[in-house]
Amino acid sequence: MTTMDAPVRIERDGDVAVVVFDNPPLNLFDVPVFNALENAAAELVALTDPAHPGRARAVLVEARGKVVSGGVDVSFFHDIAEGPEPMRRGADLWTRLLRVAQTLEDLPVPTVFAAHGLTLTAAFELALACDILLAAEKSSFGLVEIVVGLTPSMGGPQRLAERAGPARAKELIFTGERYPAAVLERWNVVNRVLPDEGFAEAAREYAHRVAAGPTVAHAATKKLVATAVREGARAADAVLPEISGALFGTDDLRRAVASFLTDGPGKATYSGR
Repeated sequence: MTTMDAPVRIERDGDVAVVVFDNPPLNLFDVPVFNALENAAAELVALTDPAHPGRARAVLVEARGKVVSGGVDVSFFHDIAEGPEPMRRGADLWTRLLRVAQTLEDLPVPTVFAAHGLTLTAAFELALACDILLAAEKSSFGLVEIVVGLTPSMGGPQRLAERAGPARAKELIFTGERYPAAVLERWNVVNRVLPDEGFAEAAREYAHRVAAGPTVAHAATKKLVATAVREGARAADAVLPEISGALFGTDDLRRAVASFLTDGPGKATYSGR
């Protein structure tokens, strides 16, 4: 369970579980942050389980302070590179952190990342593991690992390739440049660019809007999209009858259909079970 003084913690805002990065002044990723991130990921799995009595129906990731994150504390990499068995310890680190990104990606509810400012390296890679990336006008993004001789290794390259294509992914990583939100929106990396003023409130409103939808159907959508992207449309076709057919057994569908027929469109309510 994350605590209120942890550098990564979970707060509840109604049906939304809010993951908060709060490691001032730059929200750098260091050992305590990585540990807290793993704890938060495990907590999210429990909170989004359909059997949980107070189930979260969406996840919002946000950060405190002027920036989302200035990246990773490089002294952490130094300790690995200069210590015993650096290659094994490096591989172990990436295994741990990839598991966090995959856990976030596989949650059975919509996940939204809200980037209000500079978002570098590990934070950007976590954003790419979320379903929706919202960005403030002033925000910028970068995978700048080339400055320390690394490639991004929390899943960033492959998830950038899914969103923007392989050429754009390599360009962004090879240059190590910072890209404004408007550019990444054109590249299909950022879903929406929102005004700086009121950005936090707008991101919360968005998260609440998707949380109010049919949770089980959203989980089905995530499975179908992931299958199509990674295995092809025909592979998604093959699993669609089972995945989507199961929705006819949910309270979500029964109540939505009944309210549609009785009250007209726009009146549906969902239980998320």
